[in-house]
Amino acid sequence: MRNRRWPVLLLPVAVLAVASCDRADPPPPPEVRTGQPARGADLIARYGCGSCHTIPGIDRADGLVGPPLTRFGARSYIAGKLVNNADNLQHWIADPQAVEPGTAMPDLGVSAIDAQDIAAYLYTLD
Repeated sequence: MRNRRWPVLLLPVAVLAVASCDRADPPPPPEVRTGQPARGADLIARYGCGSCHTIPGIDRADGLVGPPLTRFGARSYIAGKLVNNADNLQHWIADPQAVEPGTAMPDLGVSAIDAQDIAAYLYTLD
């Protein structure tokens, strides 16, 4: 008789676990906490990143020169050589020629704080 009851007793626990997962958002990744994604979106438009890249959520960002930045937050590498993390992305955005001399990615004179906010926006794309 006891063997038949334990699944019934576990059912409420399983329902509560699933329900709580639906309600609680996971904390944002560390990369997002250090910048302002909304400001980053504005900066992406201002620096003209969309003339080379397709970037979701950015008006007229439909360039085909560079890779599309769709699902950027889920990628493993930046520029095919850097592990995708906030420090590397900010370095790449601020000084791409230092990371990969001769790359087609131009040095746009992006400041450190602007690179931080642009990175924060890109990490929302996962």
